[in-house]
Amino acid sequence: MQLCFATNNAHKIEEVQAILGVGFSLVSLRDVGCTEELPEEQSTLAGNSFQKAEYVFNQFHVSCFADDSGLEVDALGNAPGVHTAHYAGPQRNAEDNMAFLLKNLNGVNNRKARFKTVITLMQPGSFHQFEGILRGVILNEKRGSGGFGYDPLFLPENSSKTLAEMTLDEKNKLSHRAMAVHQLAGFLRENPAITTSLYLAHE
Repeated sequence: MQLCFATNNAHKIEEVQAILGVGFSLVSLRDVGCTEELPEEQSTLAGNSFQKAEYVFNQFHVSCFADDSGLEVDALGNAPGVHTAHYAGPQRNAEDNMAFLLKNLNGVNNRKARFKTVITLMQPGSFHQFEGILRGVILNEKRGSGGFGYDPLFLPENSSKTLAEMTLDEKNKLSHRAMAVHQLAGFLRENPAITTSLYLAHE
């Protein structure tokens, strides 16, 4: 079945499509005519996820799901959190964000952190949310060239590889986004009446 994923991030779409498998086909915001930045004005990841899904639902008349993900670092009071994508400024540049994070953690021994994803499924008359959390530590330097965002700095618990050193398949077995997407997929499979109308325009 076809689903609208409220993003134009090709990396995210590739990751989520791989997790959902052949039973689902994702379309992007661009595919439904949305090219503008979605609003992210809330103080929590759950709030931003809901706001983005609701915006697409109301403006483009299509059921969809949206995610909001963030990196929470213990020593920084759970920052960058909802500001993860633009931690170093409005340019939303991954290299700048990683450099700023390392600067703020310079000399800090506690490197514990977690990635969190909240997905909101929005449809006529109801919404559902799913959460995934991946715990790990922030390294002192980047390792790996895959993935995106802060992946080269994040070493998951019980792993010898950063997220950027993993294949897509390896990452999808443990990532925070994968956890939330698996919950979403399970919910959709258990509720076939929902899936039959997800990509239908509503009045």
